[in-house]
Amino acid sequence: MTENATGLVSALALLRADAPERVYGQPADWPRWAALLPHVLAAASHTDEELLPEDLAGTCSWLLDRAGTYLQTQGRYREALPLMRRALAITERIHDPDSLEVSRHLNNLALLLRELGEPAAARSPAERALAIAERVAGPDDPDVAIRLSNLALVLRELAEPAAARPLAERALAIDEAALGPDHPNVAADLDILAAVLRDLGSGLAEVRPLVERALAIDEQALGPDHPTVAIRLHNLATVLQGLGDPAAARPLVERALAIDERAYGLDHPEVAIDLTSLAGVLWELGEDGAAATCTARAAAIRAARPGTGDGT
Repeated sequence: MTENATGLVSALALLRADAPERVYGQPADWPRWAALLPHVLAAASHTDEELLPEDLAGTCSWLLDRAGTYLQTQGRYREALPLMRRALAITERIHDPDSLEVSRHLNNLALLLRELGEPAAARSPAERALAIAERVAGPDDPDVAIRLSNLALVLRELAEPAAARPLAERALAIDEAALGPDHPNVAADLDILAAVLRDLGSGLAEVRPLVERALAIDEQALGPDHPTVAIRLHNLATVLQGLGDPAAARPLVERALAIDERAYGLDHPEVAIDLTSLAGVLWELGEDGAAATCTARAAAIRAARPGTGDGT
């Protein structure tokens, strides 16, 4: 092995050892990923995975996938996309095509494509990820529930809520049985089911308990200032606003905005989503000036990050 190759192998191994395992929903680990990201990208740019032994190719794939996920959490979706695609290609080369590892990478790619506002492109990898997980893990495994939820979101964005509903209901049933009623995965399932039911025309009074339960689970499991809690707050505020109670919605969406600004910074797509919702509440409350300020700030964030999708 050449000196350059030896150095690359060492760099990949050191980065893998130093990089936090989880990224999504782990804001405490984002500063470390911010520091490691340029080193991961530099190492990957000098790597020909076709020449790497399987274990090092797997390390390269893992680093690319995690780096892509970090970029995704920061709203840098277009930068994340080539990393996710390359990670999937490596994984498909070194693993059985029906492995859970391939399913995981397909699911991650589908999630990213959906956040980019490309649900039609996300559908095939989401469906394939689910089919693999069902064959390998069995129909009642939490990995299957994750894939079901993701595909339900994709179908919802493709205006197919009737097809999404049984997937969302099945994901919820699997997670409640396997993980218990107070697990964050259950909260995510409840939130997705609530959105699907709204699309199907269910009354907000029927949807409200699902969203309230999701918020309560995540506040208890993750803490009151976690960015996932901000999502639940935002969604409950939307329900309350739809029920004609913007005064009750306001503190929820203001709290979601404060959480997201702390977690992501002032110019993240999630912040733009919160600002847009807050503007709608403020318009209804007759605070036109404050609403216009929120709308202008949200527009500026989106203009600075074209092609990021609208979020959910």
